[in-house]
Amino acid sequence: MNAPRIPYLPANLAEPAALVSAIRARRGGALLELDRMLLHSPALASGWNAFLGEVRSGLALDPKLRELAMCVVAVLNGAEYEFVHHAPVYLAAGGTQAQLDAMRDPERASGNTALFDATERAALALTVEMTRSIRVEDGTFAAVRDQLGEQQTVELVGVIAAYNMVSRFLVALGVTPG
Repeated sequence: MNAPRIPYLPANLAEPAALVSAIRARRGGALLELDRMLLHSPALASGWNAFLGEVRSGLALDPKLRELAMCVVAVLNGAEYEFVHHAPVYLAAGGTQAQLDAMRDPERASGNTALFDATERAALALTVEMTRSIRVEDGTFAAVRDQLGEQQTVELVGVIAAYNMVSRFLVALGVTPG
């Protein structure tokens, strides 16, 4: 196991009490390694908890598509911690193990008509383009918008953008699965 670049705060951290309580409540009681890194900056941890809490549970976007995007961002950016935490959520949201395995090669998965429907393939292509080159081709964007409509397209773009932020934070600080 690689050590993080900055030591994690203790798992039994109690202060700042309101913030630690809010994070624990969102996480089901425990502080993850990510939280224990974020809490080095209470202001960052507070905003992160509120923002990512909404991204995780406040959107109209299908949870399976949300988690698909999160897992693919993790693969593309080498953020295994992110993948390990989101893969079970993807499966719980209706994804299959075969789909999850295929996502380890996102470019190929985006053309896989046997495992992914048109909406999933469009989401895969969007995730790859946003993560790899930032700019999205008109055809890719149109395919997503045709499948999802405006609100859910905006939400999917937001999920991909947010989890690129998450993966970059994890990788830069050396947060790995523990």
